[in-house]
Amino acid sequence: MTATFAPGRTGLLFLAGVAAAVCLCLMATTHAGAESIGANAEQIGVNVDQATIIKLPDRAATLVVGNPLIADVSVEPGNIAVITGKGYGATNIVVMDRSGAILMEKTVEVRFPSDSIVVVYRGINRDTFSCTPDCSRRITLGDFPEFFDKTLGETTSRNTQAAAAAASTSH
Repeated sequence: MTATFAPGRTGLLFLAGVAAAVCLCLMATTHAGAESIGANAEQIGVNVDQATIIKLPDRAATLVVGNPLIADVSVEPGNIAVITGKGYGATNIVVMDRSGAILMEKTVEVRFPSDSIVVVYRGINRDTFSCTPDCSRRITLGDFPEFFDKTLGETTSRNTQAAAAAASTSH
């Protein structure tokens, strides 16, 4: 950190304020670390409708998701967990061993994707488009209901037709 100041009382007051802020940050970090009681309490970020992978502790027996409307977790072989963003917000996951001891606790923050997304506002109505490179409708929580429902209906119809075509060609 670089600070420029004129010598005198103002500079000393500035330095005292910076020192106090650093002390408060250190105290807050120490206090937060003490509350985690040995559990690994870091944050996992994932975009809505996307997934990320984490490694679970070796003795993991139970995995609890605080709010499954925000994030979903599936456990795969090799102590791998796939976390999928379902809705905006924050929740947590807790991993316990067979005796109920907490092996890991993490906050999961599900956020809006920022890449190649265009949001159009028409008054209070919001429509979202994925522009990769051409813009197409995107099913996004919070969009205007008519836009959302129409886009969801089109996507569901397309997926149903694709599944039917795949099933007929596999015979």
